[in-house]
Amino acid sequence: MPITPTNTLRYETEGRKAIITLTRPEAMNALNREILNAIGEAIHEYEADDNLLVAIITGEGGRAFSAGADLKEMTERDQAEGVDDSDMGPGFNGFDELDACRKPLIAAVDGYCLAGGLEVTIYCDMVVATEQSRFGLPEPRRSLLAGPGLHNLARIIPYREAMMIQLTGGHMSSERAYDIGLIQRRVPDRDAMWAAAHELADEILECAPLAVQAIKRIVKTGRQLPVEYSEKLAEPIADFIATTEDRLEGPKAFAEKRAPNWKMR
Repeated sequence: MPITPTNTLRYETEGRKAIITLTRPEAMNALNREILNAIGEAIHEYEADDNLLVAIITGEGGRAFSAGADLKEMTERDQAEGVDDSDMGPGFNGFDELDACRKPLIAAVDGYCLAGGLEVTIYCDMVVATEQSRFGLPEPRRSLLAGPGLHNLARIIPYREAMMIQLTGGHMSSERAYDIGLIQRRVPDRDAMWAAAHELADEILECAPLAVQAIKRIVKTGRQLPVEYSEKLAEPIADFIATTEDRLEGPKAFAEKRAPNWKMR
């Protein structure tokens, strides 16, 4: 089912890629209720389309991937309805769909990537960013608590780096973000960002889709577990991959010196 048309998000397909673009550049792609719902719909559409195997998420305009929650909307809602931030973290559609996505997600960042914007990238599997990009969780400077970032950032980067970001509410340069593994590619400008994001997506597309999705499931869940439990988690998944046609096709294509023809079965 096509996603609901909205002025806050553009959903496109290019071959076997989905391109999801946040389109509120006049508000630095701030996350209001509409855009968060649209993200959820876009991820659901991407998941449901068997032809699509990798998605790139970005922000329009060049000033920001996303500057985080729409604080103007939040203030209006606080005054009209009372304080309730339950729609800006885990349990809300956009973040839930990102967290549960079984297919690869690549974030392409140009500009500010703050608060909820950074949290969108936390749920992606890899991040490409321009040199000018800045990263941070400024919530404590507004007497707010982060959502996914509060619980997941220290699982991605070293503890003290995560605490510096969260306790100061300050910004981190793209250079530092690259050095500590928060981003995986650092490039000069927006054109290079797109080239790098598509290069990563194309490399993913060379791999067997079922194997890629199995790896994501095992690593994402298993990294929270002791190794022996992660191995137990992987056993039935690996057994399934071993029974697929693609398991036979991969080695056969290599032996025959040709590109594999993945059947996803």
